[in-house]
Formats: sequence, C-alpha cells, structure tokens
Amino acid sequence: MNILNTSALSKHFLDHILFDQVKLTLNTGDIVGLVGRNGEGKTTLLKLLAGIESPSSGTISWKKNIGIGYLAQTANINDNTCIYTYLETAFQKLHHISQQLDTLTQQMVVDTENLDAYMTHYGKLQSYYESHGGYEIDAKIRRVAHGLNITSLLETTWGALSGGERTKVCLAKLLLQPTELLLLDEPTNHLDIQSIEWLAQHIKHYTGAVVIVSHDRFFLDEVTNQIVEIDQQQLHHYHGNYSYFVDEREKRILAAFEAYKTQQKKIKQMQKAITQLRTWASQAKPPNASMFRRAKSMEKALNRIKRLEKPTLNHKQMALNLTDNPHGANKVIQIEGVSKTYDTLLFKDVNMLVRRNEHVAIVGENGIGKSTLLKIILGDVIPDEGRVQIAQHLKIGYLSQHVFDKEANDTILNVFRKDIHVTEEKARHILAQFMFYGNDVFKKIQDLSGGEKVRLRWAQIINSDHHILILDEPTNHLDIDAKETIEDALLDFKGTIITVSHDRYFLNKLFHTTYLLENQTLTKCYGHYDDIKKHLS
Repeated sequence: MNILNTSALSKHFLDHILFDQVKLTLNTGDIVGLVGRNGEGKTTLLKLLAGIESPSSGTISWKKNIGIGYLAQTANINDNTCIYTYLETAFQKLHHISQQLDTLTQQMVVDTENLDAYMTHYGKLQSYYESHGGYEIDAKIRRVAHGLNITSLLETTWGALSGGERTKVCLAKLLLQPTELLLLDEPTNHLDIQSIEWLAQHIKHYTGAVVIVSHDRFFLDEVTNQIVEIDQQQLHHYHGNYSYFVDEREKRILAAFEAYKTQQKKIKQMQKAITQLRTWASQAKPPNASMFRRAKSMEKALNRIKRLEKPTLNHKQMALNLTDNPHGANKVIQIEGVSKTYDTLLFKDVNMLVRRNEHVAIVGENGIGKSTLLKIILGDVIPDEGRVQIAQHLKIGYLSQHVFDKEANDTILNVFRKDIHVTEEKARHILAQFMFYGNDVFKKIQDLSGGEKVRLRWAQIINSDHHILILDEPTNHLDIDAKETIEDALLDFKGTIITVSHDRYFLNKLFHTTYLLENQTLTKCYGHYDDIKKHLS
C-alpha cells in the first residue's frame, strides 16, 4: 500500500541547495536507510516527510489519516512528569475509550430504559478497545522499556534524566504509538548493543514504512531493504541493504564518471567543429553563408545538451596517519582482583591482561561500568579492591565520551595547541587535515557538534606518539566516511588499543579479543563481537 509520494521536491536555504527536484515513494514494508555525508540534508528531508518543515518547491502527499512517528532530538516535557505517565500518553485514544466505557457503565445503572442502546454502544467500544490492545497497555510499556533498557527509569521524572536517557524515552513513546510511518534520526545513539538488537527486531516486524538516518552500518545492514543516498543535491535509490549499497554505489559513480568524460569529449569535439566551420566560412571569398548556418545549427544542438554534473570520486576526509611508539614490555596492562562500587556494585574480582600490540574490546550494557573500568586503568578512578599494574614509561592516548567538557569557552585552535605544542601556522595546517578550515579554527568548543569535538580530539591523538590508545566510544557522532578513515588508521597502528564501543561493525573489523562485562563479572572471549554474541543475554 502506498504511504507517501514526493514530486519535484526541492529545499533551499538562501543560496545553498540541499536537494533539487527529487522524487521519493514509500510503500508499506519499505525500510529505508537514508545516508549521505554530514550537511547533505538528511535530517531536513526527514522533517519534510514528517510535515514539520515545508519544501522550497514541489509537493509531498501522504496517505489519508496517516499516523506519523518522528524521533525528535529534543522534546518539550515538564520536568516533573513521571516517565511511566509520559509513555502512557502514547495510548490517548484508548484511554479516552476507557473513560467512555466507565461512563456507559454508570449510565446503564441509572438509565435502565435505554439499557439496550447503552449495551450495544458499550459492546462496540469494548471490542475496539480489546482488539487494539487496551488491556495490554502496561505490558506493552514494560516490554518496550525492557527492550530499550529503561525499565529503571519508569518511576523517574523527566527533569532527572540525562540527555541520552531522554532520547531513549522519546524513542520508547514513539514505538508505542499507533503509526504507519516511522521517521528515525540516529535511533541507535545512546543505546547499548542489546537495545540496538532489540530495536532492529522491532523495526523488522513493523507493519508500516520506516525511514532511518543512521551512521550505524551494522544496524543499516541488518534492518533495511532499501538505501537512499543524498549526493550532490540528488537522491540515488538502491534496492538492497547497506552492503549492497556500498557495492552498487561504487559502480554507479564509476559509470557516471565515464558518462561525464564521454559527454565532455563530445562537447569539446562539437565546440572545435563550430569554431572550425566559422573560421572556414569567414575565410571564404565571399563568406560562406551555408557554413555559418551549419555552425549556428550545431551551436543550437550543443546548447540543447543537458550537461552532466562531474561526479565526486573522493570526498574530503580527515587525514589520519597514526604513528606508534614501540614499547619494550610484553605485559602492558595487568588488572588483578579489581572491584568497584558506587551506589551499587559495578564489578568484582576483575582480572585482565593486555599485551603489547593487542587490540582489546570491552562490551556490555549501558551503566554496567565499562567506562569506569577504563578510568581505573588510566588512574582517574581508584578501585575499592585489587590492583592495576601499568608498564613503566607508557604513553597513553585517551578518547573520552565527554571530550572538552571543561573548555566550552575556548577556541578550537587554543584547545588543540594546549595539547600539541606547535606554532599557530603549523596548528592550522594540521587542523585543516581534520576538516577545520580557515576561520573555523576560531569557533568556540561550545558551538561544535559532537562529531566536530571527536574530530578535534582525534587531531590531538594522531599528532602525539602513543604506546597505547584507550578509546571510549570512538566512533560516536561521526559520519560513515569519518568512521572508515579512523578504522583504516587503527588497522595500521602497531601499538595497543583498548576500546569500549557499541559499534558492531567497528568491533568486528578491528578487535580479535573481546571482554564481556556482565553480572558484575568480566569474561574474556577470543574472537570478534559476532563470535561472542551467543554469550550476551
């Protein structure tokens, strides 16, 4: 069943064109991954499809009375609102029917003369209420809350939640609402691996259409049956998952580049012929009118040719070239019998041995203590029990989830030079390699996106010599091109890497040793994330 159609859709901001004269059709069962580099207009297109913004030109038509669910990045909710109460608002129509049933029950007791009419109306309402899950509201809320790992938040108020927790609660409400079109902007942000896998199954069983903006390649591969790419102001459609898109996109770009070269060759030949005809015509005695007419006719044909845009074969990317600083010790980090408790026990009797040049991943649910374990290794947190041995003279590069929280009012240039002691000219040259061009270097940290902050931290890490890299969610907020650049650099890095990540594609590509933190215990598993997936609850 057709759900949505766009015709000649365009969106401009002043002189900047995001997309121009594009077409998109959505039918029941379509699960579309919307991809493209940052700034190409993915979020804007979602807002257009949701009816939140209007196009500059063109039309969007929706199925009549369609229910649309859009995952907004922020929500205007009273700080004192209980989370369970907020999630219940997804069932407003059913709550209204429940109130009507209560009213009819009272009327049947008082007005017995119209009992048959009341009972008929009551039966119809009750049938609708039951068939639409009215008696299962609590079970549905708790099932979604469990899947997204927010059960512990149900009795909490909105004002007590972190930004990531608020995003998960909004996603939960969205999934509880009766909709036929889901528009999800980075839905896996702030989710742990188990919640991402639950969401994937939920989407695959969804009966409407879904459009997803995501940089999670594993997730896109798992759930999508179509990919739509925004590139050079156009939409390119691929009828397959993300892996299919990667292969077909390369073929499309190469074919487009060949077509562009062929057309340019033809245009140059025509231009040369026109010039030659006019030269011959003017040199003839008397001037040859026939040749002038042929030149004019050929010029009109040349002007009628629809010029092909030159495809971009290689977009600008970060320039990463990690240099390792060899360290002699074989045992780089050794953890023995480490335990840590805050309000509750995070983990106990943790043991871990990391050897030189080893690549190690730590996985587990959110809030279970993975980042705390990294901070214990770094010496920023003191364990309650046990000891941590670090090889002498070990140089550590650390990427935190909360980069530059204390430098909000400082500039990119100053923050970079505090860590990397180079001249301003050299610093600006380096920052340009990380896509901070010109006056961008004078932007304040507080004005940067999450992805820009991560790129700045990578600029510092790349330009220092390290024996070991400790990375806490290193691919968060980055687009796919930036992720792949980082992965290639890390593959070439000969030093030691310890990471905490929920990026399954990243984990499978780089890490052969995986530690599972679960039930307050750390378990070593040999192999990639996929190899240990069966151990996850």
